[in-house]
Amino acid sequence: MEQALFFDTLRHGLWISAMISAPLLCVALITGVTIGLFQALTSVQEMTLTFVPKVGAMLAVFWVSMSFMSATLVDFFTNGIIPLIAGS
Repeated sequence: MEQALFFDTLRHGLWISAMISAPLLCVALITGVTIGLFQALTSVQEMTLTFVPKVGAMLAVFWVSMSFMSATLVDFFTNGIIPLIAGS
């Protein structure tokens, strides 16, 4: 395997991982900031108030975007990794 092909495949894999993780990370960020603002405005400093809504929102987004994540990974492996392994 050539060095350029290796680095291109690695770059593409990192880009796929960023695309797959972006919805979950964005929802966690938005939920965390919203709950943080709520806590700052009301002076309620409860640890479970940040954890439970964030996990619930992330589970909901994961459930909605699971088909996108699976399709993206299957496409990457069938069109990118498996042909490299097979030597095509």
